[in-house]
This record gives sequence, structure tokens and C-alpha cells, in this order.
Amino acid sequence: MNHDFVEKNIGKMLVMIVIAISFGGLVEIVPLFFLKETTEPIDGLMPLTALQLEGRDIYIREGCNNCHSQMIRPLRAETERYGHYSVAGEFVYDHPHLWGSKRTGPDIARVGQRYSDDWHRAHLRDPRSVVPESNMPAYPWLFDNSLSGDDTAKKMSVLRTLGVPYTELDITGAKSAVSGKMEVDALIAYLQNLGILLKHKR
Repeated sequence: MNHDFVEKNIGKMLVMIVIAISFGGLVEIVPLFFLKETTEPIDGLMPLTALQLEGRDIYIREGCNNCHSQMIRPLRAETERYGHYSVAGEFVYDHPHLWGSKRTGPDIARVGQRYSDDWHRAHLRDPRSVVPESNMPAYPWLFDNSLSGDDTAKKMSVLRTLGVPYTELDITGAKSAVSGKMEVDALIAYLQNLGILLKHKR
């Protein structure tokens, strides 16, 4: 091929770059839609409860995912510190995914049931009371704000259209399951559920 034809015509060069990147992306991405490992939930995976779902939304609202990743790479240094590496089947019900890549704080993919609820309460109210070197901010308002549950059923209905297997019972009982609960309770419920299915497997 005459490279001058491409190199001296920026428009044609851009078109060819876009075609090359698109083809490469399709070759890498499309097969993932048909692999069992990436499309089916791991054994025992259940959708988040109404309270856990509200906790996840609080986690996103407060920007926790800006400092904490939820993806353990299959590297020895990572698995020795955090536990079993993350697998796609753990996240099939997550919309959006919260894998992240920045670790100002530690990865929390396997934080579920590692600490008690009381530890999490102390950590959220005053992080340095349990981790003296922590630079995490405190979240005292989580202890004052209560949940109404007004939108919880609607959230679950939308997630069901995306493939999350919520039942009618889950949806109709959503408001009563969260109404009056404190935001801190919802966030802790979410954190205590993270990564527990593969947590103890090495």
C-alpha cells in the first residue's frame, strides 16, 4: 500500500484509524457477550435486598467509588492482601459496575463480613478512631438521615427490566423494608454483602 496516500491525507488517515480501532474493539468485546463466565451469575449470587440497594445508591452518592475500587486483579500481591480475585459472574446484577481503578483507600471487593457492623459505624462516624492513618472523611449525616423508601420499588422495577431477577414480592415489599431505616444502616448492609461468596476461597 502507498503510505503517502494515507500519511498525507489526514481525513483518510482518521477514517482508517477509526476502522482499525473499531474492528479491534469488536474482536475483543463481542465474544464476551456469549461467554458463560461473563454473562451468568456465580453460584449463590442473589440480587441486592431493598436495603442493600439503597445502601449502594448512598455509596455512589457519597463518591465512595472514587477512592475504593471493587476489583481484585489476579496477581499474587492482590490476592494475598484482598482475597480471591474478582470474577465477572459476581457483577452481572450490578448497574452500573463499580469496579474502579483508583485506590486512595483499599479495595473493598471482599470487605463483606470482614468487620462487624459496629466497626463500620465507628469507621463512618470517625475513620481515625479505628484506622489512625486513614485520610477518609467522616460521614456523620448518615446517622441523621432516614430513608423514605418512596423510590425503592421503582428502582427495583427498572433493574428487573435490565435482567436483575427481582420478584413481585421483592418490589411490593421494598418500601416497607427500608422506610424509617437510617442511611448508615443501608450503607453497612451493602458493604457487608460485598464479595462474600468467593471471600474464603483461594
